[in-house]
Amino acid sequence: MESSFPFGVILAILASLIIAANAVVAMAVLLLIHKNDGVSLCFTLNLAVADTLLGVAISGLVTDQLSSPARPTQKTLCTLRMAFVTSSAAASVLTVMLIAFDRYLAIKQPLRYFQIMNGLVAGACIAGLWLVSYLIGFLPLGVPIFQQTTYQGPCSFFAVFHPRFVLTLSCVGFFPALLLFVFFYCDMLKIASMHSQQIRKMEHTGAMAGAYRPPRTPSDFKAVCTVAILIGSFTLSWTPFLITGIVQVACQECHLYLVLERYLWLLGVGNSLLNPLIYAYWQKEVRQQLYQMTLEVKKGLSSFLLLLFARDGGPEGSMGSSCHIATISHPQLDD
Repeated sequence: MESSFPFGVILAILASLIIAANAVVAMAVLLLIHKNDGVSLCFTLNLAVADTLLGVAISGLVTDQLSSPARPTQKTLCTLRMAFVTSSAAASVLTVMLIAFDRYLAIKQPLRYFQIMNGLVAGACIAGLWLVSYLIGFLPLGVPIFQQTTYQGPCSFFAVFHPRFVLTLSCVGFFPALLLFVFFYCDMLKIASMHSQQIRKMEHTGAMAGAYRPPRTPSDFKAVCTVAILIGSFTLSWTPFLITGIVQVACQECHLYLVLERYLWLLGVGNSLLNPLIYAYWQKEVRQQLYQMTLEVKKGLSSFLLLLFARDGGPEGSMGSSCHIATISHPQLDD
């Protein structure tokens, strides 16, 4: 059996990065919700929570990957671990889909958006999303054909789940969701283009001088770009794993489990690391909040170092430290 130690190290690093990145973004979004009370921010927060839980879930697999092959995890415990991993991944994917629908609704029905997507509806959507996610994750426990008949450690996805489970998820969930993503994106792009044409026409005729205010095209195109990036990240991360899983079902003689578990599954899980990076860079309000949090951390660190140098060096150390810290500059955040 090939050593799983390097895979366990990679898994540990990936889990740590996923937890850290999403925890920081979740904290920033929480502060934004406290300031703005935006419904769409609740979906962004739910995405960060789902990705954080995925990082926590896969961190439970690290010990088994790094332990001796002679002492594998019991099948029941491994099945529960992979069910939690699958549930968290499903929640992440479904939240991305919910964010895309939210942006689509904001562009499609701008005047009725806040009437339709209020706090109660958003809460019901999030609650239903988690219910469906756990039903998906724990489905193999109630359907024997989705389980492997034999189990040999270490614990991994295909050690307990049959590729038929991947086939079912692909045909019932992934590819229909991908088609829905494409429909949202095309319709949003069409609406944003129409808004842009209307504004250019009104600017040309001078109609903008009246009381009517045209739709905000930059906001429309920003939503289109955000959805496009989420679709691209979602597709590139999970499509190779799911398609290869379908091939494994069709070709029983093909031994693709090593490629699926060591490479393609990690690529799919890596989507939970891409999501916070996308929002940290692409969404201006989240980026600004992260910048403010960084300034606060620098300010607190500077104060701590000032007190530390003042205690160690006396008045001269205090003056030197003050002069040194005062030279720290904070560049302005680009839009």
